Amino acid sequence: MPSRRHAIADDLRDQISSGHLKAGKRLPSEAQLAAHYTVSTSTLRNALALLQGEGLVEKIHGNGNFVRHRLRRIAYTGGAAALAPWTAFSAPLRMTARTTTIEAPSHLTTLLNVPPRCSLTEVLFTTHKEKTPHGLAHIYVPQDLARVTPPFAEQIAPRPAEHCPALAEVKERVSARLPTQEEATTLRISPTLAVLSLTRVSTDATGRVVEAALLVLPGDRAEALFTTRFATEERILQG
Repeated sequence: MPSRRHAIADDLRDQISSGHLKAGKRLPSEAQLAAHYTVSTSTLRNALALLQGEGLVEKIHGNGNFVRHRLRRIAYTGGAAALAPWTAFSAPLRMTARTTTIEAPSHLTTLLNVPPRCSLTEVLFTTHKEKTPHGLAHIYVPQDLARVTPPFAEQIAPRPAEHCPALAEVKERVSARLPTQEEATTLRISPTLAVLSLTRVSTDATGRVVEAALLVLPGDRAEALFTTRFATEERILQG
């Protein structure tokens, strides 16, 4: 038998999927909903948290809970766009960037295989689909490599091919986790909504790490798509 919070979440979910509760509609107050379902306010909030985690309901502090508009999922395609994060998605996104120079903290010295306190160029990308935040990306490049590429600007333009290090390998690791409070605030999502966390490390033919990227994508509007193409026998013969 489902718990009360799951039963309440199921009922509200059905009302949303059937269109009885329409996108953008403000739900009754938490006190009203708790009275309607004859449960405590804490149980009601736990039920709403389930729907917030699924991206169906959005809580706007000071205004209440609202049915969210369904967001079109955009795929992160990775791999081939390793040095051009603004082209790594299946649909065009508006991007801004902020560039700083930092001393590499311990977790980045390991990731980039650089000495402690090594200077890195950090580029923080924020992507938007229309007015909706779509993701965050922290890009880290060793300072000597950053100097030979055109500086990142507020309006991003792809780097010319001759300025990009020749890549030998790109490793990408994807995991799911809850956002940090800062990430939730920036992306305007519930702290209970899972995000895709992607770590991408690009190396050249000498084995040197030329770039590391840490991406955060909300689970309700993004997915990771990786395609592997195999050479067919016909292609091999033609080659």
